[in-house]
Amino acid sequence: MIIEFRELMSKKERKREINVTYDLKPLYFDGEKITAEAVEVVGEVKSTEEILTVNASVKTELKLCCSRCLGTFIYPIDIDIEERFTMDKELIEDEQIIFVEGDSIDITEIVENSIISTLPIKRLCKNDCNGLCHQCGKNLNEDSCQCTTNDVDLRLAKLQELFANEEV
Repeated sequence: MIIEFRELMSKKERKREINVTYDLKPLYFDGEKITAEAVEVVGEVKSTEEILTVNASVKTELKLCCSRCLGTFIYPIDIDIEERFTMDKELIEDEQIIFVEGDSIDITEIVENSIISTLPIKRLCKNDCNGLCHQCGKNLNEDSCQCTTNDVDLRLAKLQELFANEEV
């Protein structure tokens, strides 16, 4: 999504509608490949003096991998973004304005960064995901396993042996 600075600065109407749907290239974040079917961006670009302001709503559905069970699930994204850009170096002292060299900007990268910033740290298919069995690797959301769960902290293993020898 390329936006031309001079085009909006020179027109009498200093506003342009954005209504774009595009396929997102696979993103790699935290070692995970993240894919999406289509990203819908709806909003507007306005110019005031030397500043372009992009206000848009971004909607998509990402395919993520669950952190516990490693299954793939759909994570909906519905966010609003607002970014300000300028070509005037004097205005970049304001931390809220992004300096742009050249006559055009591609806001696709900004949309992708906004999507990534909304991802949860721990990506779960559902809040009560049971994960995988530590011994056999079976997905505990689908079925239970017959493994014995004798999880003992290695630092306390000798203490467990002491209690195992005692008869009650």
